[in-house]
Amino acid sequence: MNVIVDTCIWSLALRRRNTSNENEMILRLRELINESRVQMLGPIRQEILSGVTATQHFNTLKDYLAAFPDWTTSRTDYELAAQFYNQCRSKGIQGSNTDFLICAIASQHNMSIFTTDKDFINYAKIIPVKLFNLS
Repeated sequence: MNVIVDTCIWSLALRRRNTSNENEMILRLRELINESRVQMLGPIRQEILSGVTATQHFNTLKDYLAAFPDWTTSRTDYELAAQFYNQCRSKGIQGSNTDFLICAIASQHNMSIFTTDKDFINYAKIIPVKLFNLS
């Protein structure tokens, strides 16, 4: 099964300092990359690159991420994202448009989501998404 790697995991992997728990996540990300199971979404790429003010660092990071082509997002992905947003909101669970787009693509295309963002645990109680398990 392919895996959508959320911005928070990429951020951990691209930082210089990591805790032992973070190192386990980074090792798993490397395995997923080596297995060619990582899926990149345009909004995640944008989030990773946003805020990188040093031009050289931005270009290096952009070149590194170019190895991961963007998933082609369809109209039905956006429609399902809106439906998921509405379902969660009706149950009192808030989230961003990007989060629900990630959920919609993962759900529609049988992918799991690799994230440390606890919001996804709440989404998974309401909508059919699979969270990536480290084990």
